[in-house]
Amino acid sequence: MTANDPRRQLLLELLRAALAAVDGRACTRQALAARLPAAHLDATRYQVAALGKAAASMALGAGDVLGARLERTLILTKDGHVDAAAAALPGVEIHESGHPVPDARSLSSGARLLEFIEQLPPAVRPIFLVSGGASSLVEALIPEADLETLQRLNRAGLTSGASIEALNAERRRISRIKGGRLVAPLAGRAALALFISDVPNDDPAVIGSGVLGPAPQGPDDVERIVIASIDGAIRAVRARATGFKVSVAAGRFTQEAERLAVRFAHELHLGREPVRVWGGESVVRLPPHPGRGGRNQHLALAAARLIAGQDELLLLAAGTDGTDGVSDSAGALVDGETCARIALAGLDVDSCLRRADSGTALAAAGDLIDTGPTGTNVGDLVIGLRLSQRDAQAWLDESRAAH
Repeated sequence: MTANDPRRQLLLELLRAALAAVDGRACTRQALAARLPAAHLDATRYQVAALGKAAASMALGAGDVLGARLERTLILTKDGHVDAAAAALPGVEIHESGHPVPDARSLSSGARLLEFIEQLPPAVRPIFLVSGGASSLVEALIPEADLETLQRLNRAGLTSGASIEALNAERRRISRIKGGRLVAPLAGRAALALFISDVPNDDPAVIGSGVLGPAPQGPDDVERIVIASIDGAIRAVRARATGFKVSVAAGRFTQEAERLAVRFAHELHLGREPVRVWGGESVVRLPPHPGRGGRNQHLALAAARLIAGQDELLLLAAGTDGTDGVSDSAGALVDGETCARIALAGLDVDSCLRRADSGTALAAAGDLIDTGPTGTNVGDLVIGLRLSQRDAQAWLDESRAAH
């Protein structure tokens, strides 16, 4: 598949539409504008703490609405996920830390978050902006645990392919702030928390390991609103794919990547709809020394084996945050010739999958998707396409004429 294949362009256009629909800045701006009084009616002062991969983008959205009412901004995010414009926010303080494995900076970020709450002036209303990734990026541990304990737990969760629910339960067990425990330092103070969800059921008790979830006990005056999720991204794909029948999977996927690849390839092969969309998060059991890649690349490469030689079938799998595992690529877009291109590069697909080295194979095929940090994080998006190049080009021509 060449870069100018109209089907590739079509799939990437659908991905761009999905990301725009759940953009952290836009969704935060819209939610706050609808929730707070207009500036000329509101003398309240605000301080904002933003946590997670989309923290900088969400903080910018808050700044768009609050303007001069915003006194201080704390951004706790992943390395490389800071929008340059965030440096101009009022009283801004930015801390980057490790993901998917936490590091010493994650503990420093947790300490700064607790200090932020302790230092809140009485008349100020706090706003918390939470997105996926906060589990690793921000932490404060119980006395019985240390950084080595935390890192061992996260590494074990990653290599075992444990579900996010199981991993978060273990994180909460050793945390002073997860599982709603961060609410206690607020001591009943009214607060607003906005969430971009990357978890099943969009539950604030699970997002970021429940860092701003309901308090397990004691007073809780935090208003919680989920402002973006994978459902919004999927709706955007359906809306953008005008003129095509679109099949949307019921529920979110959570299974192993290779099993999902079998399911998705099967549904794509047998289905009559040109476009099929799935959302969720797969898991991968990693070998002792994994190679390059992430769960979306693993899923895409496994699917490439199953659609090999089928010219009209393509599949895109991408992390909506713009990264995939320890890779800087968001995912991959594969077609019926992906495996042939990998073989021509002297690589073996089965061997790469066994070694969790899907990124190396997909890079050789020219099939990686590189978006950079996207300013959101609603989990993973998979889009399947069953279409000829001619029909895809007709769609692109009509779309461009309309815009």
